Amino acid sequence: MLIVGLGNPGSTYAHTRHNIGFMVIDELCRRHSVQNVSKSSFEGELFKMGSHFLLKPLTFMNLSGRSVLTVKNFYKIDEVIVIHDDLDLPFGALRFKSGGGHGGHNGLKSTDAAISPEYIRVRMGIGKPEHKSQVADYVLHSFGSDEQKKLADWIGKAADAVEMLLQNSCSDVAAKCSLKGL
Repeated sequence: MLIVGLGNPGSTYAHTRHNIGFMVIDELCRRHSVQNVSKSSFEGELFKMGSHFLLKPLTFMNLSGRSVLTVKNFYKIDEVIVIHDDLDLPFGALRFKSGGGHGGHNGLKSTDAAISPEYIRVRMGIGKPEHKSQVADYVLHSFGSDEQKKLADWIGKAADAVEMLLQNSCSDVAAKCSLKGL
């Protein structure tokens, strides 16, 4: 299985809401013995965790699908999990979905175009700004101080859920792990 955390490369974006997928991949790498198998042709950081691969595309969000497709094709991987931020869920919410639309998320839009929308999504709620015109700034800013106090626990719960997805169906994990918010 290929587990993809969506985000943007570089220290400027490291702790932003849009990079929550990268943060979960980092937690999975911390928990497990992983081997870095990155190749420049993958356009991302790629790690091997047992028989699974963890990917952080380094193409910036709107081109994530290019990296996902390259790794998927190179290793002939059928199943993909994508971990991403979701404006439509309150901060701390954790939901699971198989297939579906991109909801305007550029990373999902790119991934859908590259590999089809038929993959498992781990949706991590980041809340939404008051006005739609503030979305770009909102996702590219750090979590607030109250949110940061809960962030490590939430990332840990998301990593737990991904580990369960490796052995169970999406609906089984959803029944066990969904969080409404922190």
